[in-house]
Amino acid sequence: MPFKAACAGIAPDKADVGVNLDKIAEASLQAVRESVDLLLFPETVVSGYFLEGGVLESSLTADELCAALGQRLGKLPRPLDIALGFYERKDGNLYNSAAYLEFGPDGPRVVRTYHKFFLPTYGVFDEERFVARGRDLCVFESRFGRIALLICEDVWHSMLPSLCAVAGAQILLVPAASPGRGLHGETIDNLDRYQRLFRSISEEHGIFCLNAQLCGFEGGKGLSGGSMIVDPFGTMLASGPLLDEHLIIADIDVDMVGIARAASPLVADLQTLWSDIQRLVSELP
Repeated sequence: MPFKAACAGIAPDKADVGVNLDKIAEASLQAVRESVDLLLFPETVVSGYFLEGGVLESSLTADELCAALGQRLGKLPRPLDIALGFYERKDGNLYNSAAYLEFGPDGPRVVRTYHKFFLPTYGVFDEERFVARGRDLCVFESRFGRIALLICEDVWHSMLPSLCAVAGAQILLVPAASPGRGLHGETIDNLDRYQRLFRSISEEHGIFCLNAQLCGFEGGKGLSGGSMIVDPFGTMLASGPLLDEHLIIADIDVDMVGIARAASPLVADLQTLWSDIQRLVSELP
């Protein structure tokens, strides 16, 4: 089913959950006016990324997040699915999470949450000191097709997008918060790397990739912005500006996934040989 998808680049106010939810609601209402069906926000957009010891005070349960955003959105004139990053409080732990929420005629609903698997602890990053690591994939059915959620560094390790594709994902949603590193004229090295990653993931697995990037400044660190939407052939359908807030929109037709995979059946090869791949993994030292 063809539909309209969007990625919103937001510059959150650090640790001000109420203000950030207002910004998210405002961008969501704009997306509704643009006839968007699926809207992706960045990693930790609800609070900002660099909170360190302040994570607990800005954390929410998924139900609290859904209710607070639903209250701000009210009754929408058309259904809207939203995926967004937040610091989640669950079962006595804190997680860097992404939630997939539905806002439809029956009211707001939490569909799934995902906990970030790879927590970076190098350079300016120290995530594993402050949040627990996720341990599960998140691939599920939606009204648009089969969707997978990953967060930021998760896509820098090729195994997780591959596992999502083997699990049947047709659309990969990746909220991210990536401080700008390596400025060369009008380009930023880490954003260039993201563009290469998503084009490669899309081409190899015949999958739509949506990436929403945090922007603005936190503690002297500039978040890159530059969200992107890539089709199953690796074509960039839309991309956002560096550093500034933005809303990028693209038309998505999930039937393209089948066409791309028929032309390059690499996912089918993985699925066919999966038992041998599992054997090889079990034999590693």
